[in-house]
Amino acid sequence: MNSKLKELNVELLFQAILKLETMEECYKFFEDLCTVPELRALSQRLLVAKMLDDHRVYSDIVAETGASTATISRVNRSLNYGCDGYRIVFERLEKDHEL
Repeated sequence: MNSKLKELNVELLFQAILKLETMEECYKFFEDLCTVPELRALSQRLLVAKMLDDHRVYSDIVAETGASTATISRVNRSLNYGCDGYRIVFERLEKDHEL
């Protein structure tokens, strides 16, 4: 576990997210929790990660998502040197045929 996250005391947030049971509950919770730009940024990063995982090139990702090359590079670094969080989610989504 990343000690920086632990220091920020994000466990309550993570516990709350794990309690959500439906897509509708997710929409309600995240609409209350985040601004529209924050949600767009989070969802954009996830889409960028998926596109990188699918071996898409930066120029295609920029064109399709509007993400900056800096964002794409940051996400790519997480995919290659991070904690494998994206991969865990992608594998589970694929297993459930949601991706």
